[in-house]
Amino acid sequence: METSKTSFLVIWIILFLDMTHSFLDDCEEERDRLREQLRTMELRAVKQQETIHRFTNITQQLPAYKSKLTDLGDKRHADCAQVFNNGNRESGFYMIKPLRSPNQIRVYCDMTDQGGWTLFQRRSDGSESFDRDWKDYKTGFGDMTSVNGEFWLGNDNIHYLTSQGDYTLKINLEDFEGNYRFALYTKFNIDNEENNYKLSFGGYTGNAGDSLSGSVHPEVQWWSSHQGMAFSTRDRDHDQYQRSCAVEDKSGWWFNRCHAANLNGLYYKGPYSAVTDNGIVWYTWHGWWYSLKSVEMKIRPSEFESNDA
Repeated sequence: METSKTSFLVIWIILFLDMTHSFLDDCEEERDRLREQLRTMELRAVKQQETIHRFTNITQQLPAYKSKLTDLGDKRHADCAQVFNNGNRESGFYMIKPLRSPNQIRVYCDMTDQGGWTLFQRRSDGSESFDRDWKDYKTGFGDMTSVNGEFWLGNDNIHYLTSQGDYTLKINLEDFEGNYRFALYTKFNIDNEENNYKLSFGGYTGNAGDSLSGSVHPEVQWWSSHQGMAFSTRDRDHDQYQRSCAVEDKSGWWFNRCHAANLNGLYYKGPYSAVTDNGIVWYTWHGWWYSLKSVEMKIRPSEFESNDA
């Protein structure tokens, strides 16, 4: 009887060891399978990252997307509002001829936001220098072929446009956190070169704050308001400051002593530090020490009515 029990115990131990060995073999096989699967996934991830990096480099080397000039035939338009109401609904580049302009000018027409807006300034990526002299600001400069190109239409051209009647100015602003604001001004006008392109505007509405009139506080308005200011550049100083705002703030603008808004300043990426507040500034939204990501300044006749059904 004792021999039988011993035999049974030995058999049980052998079976247990065999089962344990088999179990361990299965664990090792599963471990090896999982390791191989992990290596495959890692290789796939590396290849995906290489592909992303390669396409990113290719994209960065591609030229900016160009927008063709829309042919309007023999028809003449004084601004983008007329272009829109003549049946053109696509945003892009068109040729217009303001009433007092000696020549046709190429403009970007924004047909969104009920249409008919003529852009005269755009900042988008810092690719264009706005630290320019009087002649450049007079005639205009920048990329007038790309959909998101940076440009200044030219003070002469802005004067020709706004001398045709009452125009509304709309300023669209974007920061680096993906937030958007706008400022709307009635009776926007730029005088002629003889009067140094003096700025005038009417009432404000919007959610960006009224930086153009410098109405942040009565104690600062006397030096920060841009109402009635002549245009200044680094070679033509017409501001109210004892030195040159255009030289210190690196742009052409309607400076006072110096500004509560400077949308032609240097392109920084959000908060910045400098000797002067020379970024793309809209004080009533982000203060003097935050440079905005993108800006659009555009105009449309105040009495504009879309004939879009």
